[in-house]
This record gives sequence, structure tokens and C-alpha cells, in this order.
Amino acid sequence: MKVNMASQTTVGLNLLSEDQIEEIHSATLQVLQTVGVDVYEEEALVLLKGSGADVEGNRVRIPVWMVQEALASAPKSVTLYNRQGEAACVLEKGRIYYGSGSDTPYTIDLETGKRRLATNEDVGNAAKLADALEHINFIMSLGLASDTPKESSDVYQYLAMVTNTTKPIVFTAHDKQGLLDIHEISALVAGGERELRRKPFLALYAEPSSPLMHSKEAVEKLLACAEKEIPVIYVPATMRGATGPVTPAGSLVVANAEQLSGLVVHQLKRRGAPFIYGGGTPPMDLRTFICSYGSPERDLGCTALVKIGQHYNLPTFTTAGCSDAHVFDQQAGMEAGFNLLIAGLAGGNLIHDAGYIGIGLISSMEMLVLCDETVNNVKYYLNGIEVNTETLAVDVIKAVGPGGNFIGEEHTLKHFRQNRINTHVLNRENLDNWELGGARTFGELANERAKELLAEHEVPSLPAEVLDRIEEIVRRKRGLEE
Repeated sequence: MKVNMASQTTVGLNLLSEDQIEEIHSATLQVLQTVGVDVYEEEALVLLKGSGADVEGNRVRIPVWMVQEALASAPKSVTLYNRQGEAACVLEKGRIYYGSGSDTPYTIDLETGKRRLATNEDVGNAAKLADALEHINFIMSLGLASDTPKESSDVYQYLAMVTNTTKPIVFTAHDKQGLLDIHEISALVAGGERELRRKPFLALYAEPSSPLMHSKEAVEKLLACAEKEIPVIYVPATMRGATGPVTPAGSLVVANAEQLSGLVVHQLKRRGAPFIYGGGTPPMDLRTFICSYGSPERDLGCTALVKIGQHYNLPTFTTAGCSDAHVFDQQAGMEAGFNLLIAGLAGGNLIHDAGYIGIGLISSMEMLVLCDETVNNVKYYLNGIEVNTETLAVDVIKAVGPGGNFIGEEHTLKHFRQNRINTHVLNRENLDNWELGGARTFGELANERAKELLAEHEVPSLPAEVLDRIEEIVRRKRGLEE
């Protein structure tokens, strides 16, 4: 082998050059200095004004140096742990993790195949299924609990997740109080607030309001996360042609300005608090006026923000595993397969939305199974090809020679497991065996696998005393609402 030979250890995606990213960054700084953003939270306005921003009412213009300081103080790596306190998702360049989508009002019933309103039981079942699927790395609430009190459905959904998975959880909260309730529950699970700070197994997902606005509720959660050191994913969904310019570059400037201004507020509250960059710039289809979740235009914006986040050396969050199809069909499979691969090639750290169909309004357990199988393929591909004396196998080739075969070779026995993909659902049978097995379609097999895992998979229970104290929080929440 050559001395100091360069190896390509992973496959990647070069979407934007460094010069292009610098142009987007420069335009973003210009927008923040001259146009500014609207901030509707008093503590944030005080922090911004006291630190050197130009504040006029709710309009805040942020100088370049404040952005630079925030970028310098934000952690370059964030680790999410599992419920047992083991590092599960190390968010830094070169590491990718896939998770489920979040907060769909509808779901496809596993038994009837019909669309219906999602319930809290569906949230728990989706968490349990995702816990069982080996290639799904983190959990989000794959459904909105329509059967719980609306004001505290976020707390009920979190409880359904934390009792049905040990994997890291990315959650949403209606407001600051919901966030604090969820933090209190998480501290009980972790064994105390100090342990939760040391080994967080959760991260908040929150959004600015495009274009260029930060609502009171969003900023309150942002500040609370900084204070409690809860990792926060504060990312926009700037809709091209509606809440952002129709051009990809222009929409990226708006999205970037929203995130960097949010980062400034966050770091002013607590320097070094964990912040995760990302989001997307999906298009508004000017023919149908939907916000497309399965289009390549959406994929382009998502992966571009990943590359910008990597330029800033920040952990990144993006989307994949979703489709505009309203049923689990060929379109759903095609769009999810494409965007799962593209997101992986881009190198997004937390890649969510596995299990989404219906323009992000419907969850599907079968789609989650499909995404698990696809992620297995994507990760194998992204590992690239290992080239060394052992893998080149010249001695083995010499021993076998022309006309021989490698089936019985020790080299084959040693290496075949790591050079093949195990599949639970994808067909790898010839036609005769497939027909003998019932000629079942992928959709039928995905449905069966989801049902089997939900029936057989066991999630370690939380201690009884922890569950009792969590129930006290839920009862208190009910009392506040009555």
C-alpha cells in the first residue's frame, strides 16, 4: 500500500461551494444589520439592546460582531443520550442519525388502512415501533393527541414517548410552561436536573416565524432552553414564494437570518448553551398552493442549510423520509428514498420526518418501516469502500485463480457479514420462492412487520416511584386547566 495514501471514508455531497456560502452569509449579515428582525419577547429585547443591538420597538437590527460572537460561543458538538445515560447521537460533522416525524393531525390506521385523527395511543405506538426499528435513532411525536386536553397535549405526548422508548427524544412544547413541565418530567427520569444537564436525552424543536419574526412563545422557549441547558433545535420552514423569496438563494438568506438572530438571543442568555442549526426552505406550489414536503425543491433547501450549518461548524437538523403522497404508495416510497439518501449525503446530524405522508399531515407506520429499511441501505452506501491489503484480497484471488469460486474461502467467511445488508421487508427471493411465500407486496409485509414489532417489542419500564411522581405532574396540569 502507498504511504500516506488519501482515503475517501464516506460518500458526500458538495451542493454549495465555500464562495457561495460566504455570499449567502454576507447577504444575511446585511439583512440583519439593515432590515433586522421583529422580536416579541421583552427579556430578549432587553438582552439585545443591552448588548449592542439597535432596538426600536420590536424591530431589532443586529451588528456583525454580535453574530460573530454568538457563532464563536455556540458548541460545535452536542451529544444526546438515551434514557439509560449512554451517548446515542453525537451531533458533529460526519455523523448522521435518522428519526421519526412530528405532530401530524392524522394517521393511517394499521388495521383498517383508513385515515383518522391521531390519538395519544398512536403517539405511544409510534414511539414503541421506532424504538424497535434498529435504524431509527431518535424519536419525535408521530402524531397529535386529539383525545387529550388541547392545552396540555404536548405533555401527554411527551409522556407517551418517554414511556415507550429509551432512544433520544426530540419534542415540541406549546409554550414555556409546557416546556418546563416536560423538563421536570425528564429530570425525574434522569435522576435529577444535574444529571439531565450532564446527559440530556431530549431536545426541543421550535421555530421562528417567517419572514424574520420571533414570536413571544418561541423566544420564551428559546430562553428557557438556554437557562436549563436543554439542547434546542431552532429552525425555520421558510416557504419559497410565500414567506420567503421564490429563489433558492433568497429563501436561504431569510432562513439563515432567522436562525442567526435566534442564536444571538440564545447565546446572550447563556454562552455555550447547546444550539442546533438547520431547517428547510420548502416551496409553495404556485399551482396548488400547498407547501410541498416531497419535492426536490424542498430537498435542495434542506441540504443547503445543512451545508451552511457545517460551514459555521454547528450541529445540524434537517428532514427526510417524507412524501406528498396521501397514501402509502409508490410515490411515497420514491420520494422518501430520494430524500433519505440526499439528507445522508449532505451529512445532516439529526434527520427527522421518517413516517410522514400527506404533505406532513399524516403519519404512517408502514412508511416508518420503509424508512428504516431505506436508512439501512443509505448508511451502507455512505460507508463507502474500505481499501487495504486485506480487502483487496490479492492473495485470495491468486489462490482461487481463473474459473474458481470464492464461496468456500476463509476470506469470504470472515468478511461476508459486514459486506451484505440484512433486510426484514425487501424482497431478495427469486420469482418462484416469492410466489410460494404468498407473493406478498412490500406494503403488506411492512404492515405485518409493524404489527409484529408492536406486539412483541418490550421497552424497559420506568421505576414505579418515577411514574408516580410523573403522574403528580400530570394531575397538577389537569388541575390548572379545570
